[in-house]
Amino acid sequence: MYKEPIFLQPEFKERIWGGTGLKEIFQYDIPSDQTGEAWCISGHTNGSNTIQNGPLKGHTLAEAWKEHRELFAQEEGEEFPLLVKILDAAKDLSVQVHPDDTYAREIEGKNYGKTECWYVIDAEEGSEIIFGHHASNKKELQDLVENEEWERLLRRIPVQPGDFFYVPSGTIHAIGAGIQILETQQSSDITYRVYDYDRVGNDGEKRELHLDKSLEVITVPHRDPHIDRSDAVQADLRQETLIEEEYFSVFHWQLEGESGELKPNPYLLVSALQGNGEVRIDQETYSFSNGDHFIIPATVDTFELKGNASFIVSRSNKS
Repeated sequence: MYKEPIFLQPEFKERIWGGTGLKEIFQYDIPSDQTGEAWCISGHTNGSNTIQNGPLKGHTLAEAWKEHRELFAQEEGEEFPLLVKILDAAKDLSVQVHPDDTYAREIEGKNYGKTECWYVIDAEEGSEIIFGHHASNKKELQDLVENEEWERLLRRIPVQPGDFFYVPSGTIHAIGAGIQILETQQSSDITYRVYDYDRVGNDGEKRELHLDKSLEVITVPHRDPHIDRSDAVQADLRQETLIEEEYFSVFHWQLEGESGELKPNPYLLVSALQGNGEVRIDQETYSFSNGDHFIIPATVDTFELKGNASFIVSRSNKS
């Protein structure tokens, strides 16, 4: 069906911690100055992207997944497996945690838990994330949470552009103010808030916390996952492997010229973060620029890239 990239229209989400960074960095037409998220490659029921080109123009990625599984190498599963989003944290996000697949199915009735990873696009000087905690056992964790001893509990890490973090389900975490990230995750929207700085929502009420469920799913003690970033070079394309794990593989590609022949293996999710260029497939060319997101489907045998650009590229490991 498709012998071309499948370009997608981002879906925007307003958040109390959002800002205008998505417009400033990517020139997106955002709905307000509290826009926190762009769902860029999503088949999730809470925001499935609209396809912008080709035979399925005007249809959603969720519809393509349901009706044209050949585009995705006949991968099994009721839902498109991954979700790629860009977050603009003008203010601190809540301290939160996500469940694994088993807990999500048994307690929430959902297909996927939420393991994710972050590539830092930009970060103000002195900005930091919360990643993990200092409790040595469940009892200490519960005591620190119930007594709201957040400074003793939470582990803070400074960040800068180009940093990468792998965030397995069960990891307590939060993105700090002044940070923009690209997040690759399982297609899940389950979040348990542990602490929210006593903020109130637009209704004037403090936002809901989920302490009982959080305490059930937080990994204790915290363990930093091992990350082994490695490089490979093909022609004018540097391909850095950021993570390869159970659900996804994620790469940072830096293009300065022409890539030579590439294979989707079996299909790829591509987000252009900087620069511009073109994709070549069967002598046809398709232009892209920063802020564009597209899928190279399994129906494409080979493709080439030309230009000067950087990308985050991912693939599902469930096929």
